[in-house]
Amino acid sequence: MKKNNLLSRITAAAMSLLMLAATASGCSSKSSGSAANGKYGAFITVDVYDALANDSGIQSGWYAKIIRDKFNMELNIITPNTTGSADSLYDTRFAAGDIGDIIICASGRGRLQSLVDAGLVLDMEPYIHEKNLIRNYSLPIRSLNRSVTQDGIYAIPSSVSSATPDTPSEDTATNYGAYIRWDYYAEMGYPAINTFEDFLPLLAKMQETHPYDDNGNPVYAFSFFKDWDDNMMNAIKQPCCFYGYDESGFVLAKADGSDFQNILDEDSLYMRFLRFYNKANQMDLVDPDSYNQTYNDLAQKFKDGQVLFSPWPWLAQPSYNTTDHMSQGKGYMFVPVEDELIYSYGCKSFGDYQTVIAIGSGAEDPERLVDFIDWLYSPEGIMISCCSPNQGTAGPEGLTWHINDDIPELTDFGRLVLLNGDSEVPPSWGGGMWWDGSCMLNYTPVSKVEKTPGGYPYYFATWESVFRKNKSALESDWSEHMHADTVIEYLQKNNQIIVSPGTDHISPDETTELSTIRSQCANTIITYSWKMVFAQSDDEFNSLYKELLSRAESLGYSQIYQFDLNNAKAEAAAKAAAVEQSAGNPDKSNAPQK
Repeated sequence: MKKNNLLSRITAAAMSLLMLAATASGCSSKSSGSAANGKYGAFITVDVYDALANDSGIQSGWYAKIIRDKFNMELNIITPNTTGSADSLYDTRFAAGDIGDIIICASGRGRLQSLVDAGLVLDMEPYIHEKNLIRNYSLPIRSLNRSVTQDGIYAIPSSVSSATPDTPSEDTATNYGAYIRWDYYAEMGYPAINTFEDFLPLLAKMQETHPYDDNGNPVYAFSFFKDWDDNMMNAIKQPCCFYGYDESGFVLAKADGSDFQNILDEDSLYMRFLRFYNKANQMDLVDPDSYNQTYNDLAQKFKDGQVLFSPWPWLAQPSYNTTDHMSQGKGYMFVPVEDELIYSYGCKSFGDYQTVIAIGSGAEDPERLVDFIDWLYSPEGIMISCCSPNQGTAGPEGLTWHINDDIPELTDFGRLVLLNGDSEVPPSWGGGMWWDGSCMLNYTPVSKVEKTPGGYPYYFATWESVFRKNKSALESDWSEHMHADTVIEYLQKNNQIIVSPGTDHISPDETTELSTIRSQCANTIITYSWKMVFAQSDDEFNSLYKELLSRAESLGYSQIYQFDLNNAKAEAAAKAAAVEQSAGNPDKSNAPQK
């Protein structure tokens, strides 16, 4: 493969990214979008295969109107997250020779190469050379596509950043953390939580004291969904990240590359939290509907206050923490665990290769789709397309926010929908309810720490006009007890955050044999994990664990585990190299793009 000196690539990448404003298109329109002005032909429906989306079907509402006005098209989202079997849907579409017109998926383990070999993705090179996308992000794009043996541009990386690789990529809170009903926690006197297992008696008491939500539905400490299960049960993996580890296939790898765990080892974090949730179930703390519900079902339960614990800020808080609730001191807030070391994803100058965006080779009007992707990466596209319940940009300028004396501020409507929950969208912007019409893609073109050409963050929660002026009773109480204004500030003050440095490492190709072993082992691990969570006794749990080990080993688990371990170690080496190279480059910083 073609390689350049890493230091020169990082330096050049930073310079390229910091020139964004000089070459990017205008920041935002003042209305729901100028018409396509006859630039495009007939109206088309674009099939988007999206491994990140949580909803399927035709995009509707205000975002649909913007896309229709700009590109004379609509998006039809096809996602494995509503089918319960990501590999099955992808493999079926691959075999049929049509993944989608636009494809959002992982590129590692040879997936991008296999898409190119099969002729299923378009070489965008002829269409992209005059676009702002290639001007602003040439190095990340070229770096990703050097992993493909054929010349060309077949995919664009996500989450591109101008910051150093050891800078947290999150805005005010890490991606992971314990979020519980702070008002109930306050009722109990803010008790210390020394280790994760201390949540069981704490949440049991909360569930006993508050057994029903406002609609009379039973409250549970924990509730899960199976949409995101991949190599393992997703709900079990989450608290592993509270202790500095994240998944790399069937390996749990520590953020700093200092340790690796086999998830099936008896003393692994994965097994620890399987036992934890089984204990929780035996205490009647786990929602019995968990296996049959989707992400959206769970989000609705958080909106109703029916679940007490969330491992992510972007699930519980946007659902329940409305202005009305927070003014009453009610809502979900981060609660620290004394022995935790929370995993944070470092910024990636070359973008995140785990998720890329590409165009299907059979797409109608590929130039129109390249224009759409070019817009996704523009300041306007980022601000509009990442305004969704689990992301956090401000949406369309003129509707939800505006510039006042060179300072970004939310409009009255913006405060209503972004801080208070939801509302009807004006007919001129497409009508319908705000969050029903938000972008379904769930795709992140640039890191959350990036700034607009005007020098202010894309993510409005960090705007001074929002952060200082709108602190609620709930947030004030949290800050008073935590002695911090944000979760990241608290974690950094208390040395409870560990950053996984961003790199351009990409997982190696898998043979057909290894992919088959992975699929069979993953299905077995997921099936048994769910059974073990809902086991009625310790004896049943232990019996299922023994069966799991036996079946996984018979399927060739040790072979695929060794493959993943080698890859995890290679990635750890790449992280160390990225930090070392960045340290030698004093000009690289998270400076505003001007």
